[in-house]
Amino acid sequence: MGFSTHASGTNDPPEVRNWRIHLIALVASMSALAMGYDTAVIGGTMALESFIRDFGLDAGDQVSRNTIQGNIVSTFQAGCFFGALLTFPIAEKWGRKKTVILAALVFLIGGTLMTAANGNMNMIIGGRAVAGLGIGASSLTVPVYIAETAPPSIRGRLVGIFEIASQGGGMLGFWINYATDRTIDVNSKTQWIVPLALQLVPGLGLCIGMMWCPESPRWLARGDNFEGAEKVLIDIRGLPADHAYIRHEMGEIRAQVEERSTIRMDKKQQFKKLFQKGVRNRMGIGLALMFLQSFTGVNIITYYSPRIFESLGVSGTSLRLFSTGFYGIAKTLGMFMFTFWVVEKVGRRKGLIWGAALGCIPMWYIGGYVMEADPAAAAAAGVIKRDGWGYLAIVCVYINAVIICATWQGITWTYASEIFPLDIRMLCVALTTADTWLGSFIIARSTPYMISDLGYGAYFFFATILVCMGVWAFFFVPETKGQSSPLPSTPAKNAGQASKSWTCLFCVDFFILVYLPSVGVTLEEMDALFSRPVYRTVWAQIRRREVLPAARTDSPFDEKDEKEERSP
Repeated sequence: MGFSTHASGTNDPPEVRNWRIHLIALVASMSALAMGYDTAVIGGTMALESFIRDFGLDAGDQVSRNTIQGNIVSTFQAGCFFGALLTFPIAEKWGRKKTVILAALVFLIGGTLMTAANGNMNMIIGGRAVAGLGIGASSLTVPVYIAETAPPSIRGRLVGIFEIASQGGGMLGFWINYATDRTIDVNSKTQWIVPLALQLVPGLGLCIGMMWCPESPRWLARGDNFEGAEKVLIDIRGLPADHAYIRHEMGEIRAQVEERSTIRMDKKQQFKKLFQKGVRNRMGIGLALMFLQSFTGVNIITYYSPRIFESLGVSGTSLRLFSTGFYGIAKTLGMFMFTFWVVEKVGRRKGLIWGAALGCIPMWYIGGYVMEADPAAAAAAGVIKRDGWGYLAIVCVYINAVIICATWQGITWTYASEIFPLDIRMLCVALTTADTWLGSFIIARSTPYMISDLGYGAYFFFATILVCMGVWAFFFVPETKGQSSPLPSTPAKNAGQASKSWTCLFCVDFFILVYLPSVGVTLEEMDALFSRPVYRTVWAQIRRREVLPAARTDSPFDEKDEKEERSP
């Protein structure tokens, strides 16, 4: 059995896997490149001697420096929080393309403010907040856009481009800081301007590139612009208008729009449903997962990597920035493990449990090493320690990154997107996405104080949180992978049956499109999975008891579907 880069079990002709659809995904993924870069670059930039001098970070006591650093980093997450919350209604009214362009323009404004700060701390903080608004908006809209334009056979590959671009941007941000420190004079403000200015490149590429990209055909159809939707499909699929594939996809889109209109709810009804039995427990699990993923310890190292390595005894700005570069490589490796192995081979629940169980071990060791050796204090006193235990602590930082990125960083997004009822799923995903930015804001704001005041206790804190997260996942997170038989090959006509049309019907959310077909759950089964207290469901799964209702065998559409399959 060989490895294939496109999904099996689809009827997509090879023409749909063309260069145009890949180019659209690459252009849209510029937002992920900007997101990863902006998240990672700031920690290293604050460690540059030129930035410290020009913005007065060398003045005042440690508490004031912690406050300034916390403000610089956390305002970005605050902007992302509000950007994610405000995006949903805009994307629904204006469309995906215009929303992405608007997000890119907002990000460019924020990046320009940071680049032109010239020693003005308020411009740095304000620019971070504005850039966060753009990133928060694009983090929700761009994956939706990619999934709505992609054919089923390569949808996973194209959304994977977004994920790879995000981690690649972070890795690039780490190494850019190292390169500028090594090549640009420390007495020149250009040293910190260059890494901040480079964030404008993907933002500009996104803004210009999206002008040449088409609007989502499914969004056009939802606005009754079926003619425009068909023209876009013909263009991006590379097929003539009379091709059977185009006719089938347009027919499917029409049916999806009609079915969606029958269950449309206003905002008040959607929020009311969040608190209904069988939904509120899913919302609680989704919010908890997305919030807790910020407390795995990965984010603190991403935001403040030079300070983390300094606390482990890594002296010298260049050496600390060099160490952060390999941290970016470790995170990217973890992402590849998640994409190609963990999410489907290991499963959601097991991945969370094992990720917490294994991820806490490096944190315990790092905390123990810092408590015993106190390498930062030794380095401040001019004593440089170079022993095997110290090198092992640095390796543990990388090991923790691989483990957490392969489990909690990816599984939480997958799980929180697939458990919600389809009629309110986009609202739920918007809330949980904002929730994860809220957790990131808390971590970004508090980490400088934790490093200074708690020392080794900061690592023990995150190790303890990981243990608690693993215990919670063991008792309260049911497994959603592989809970039913494979999806039937013909679309179902009612909400109680599994079909690929369901995953396309609610394609406003890319997670539904990418992950729901592989999960193989029906709307009925997901409702049944969360219809009783989750600890009972988990206990039944542990005991290998049946937790879902038997599949229907008396569907009124079975005979009709069989006739359709036999017809030429």
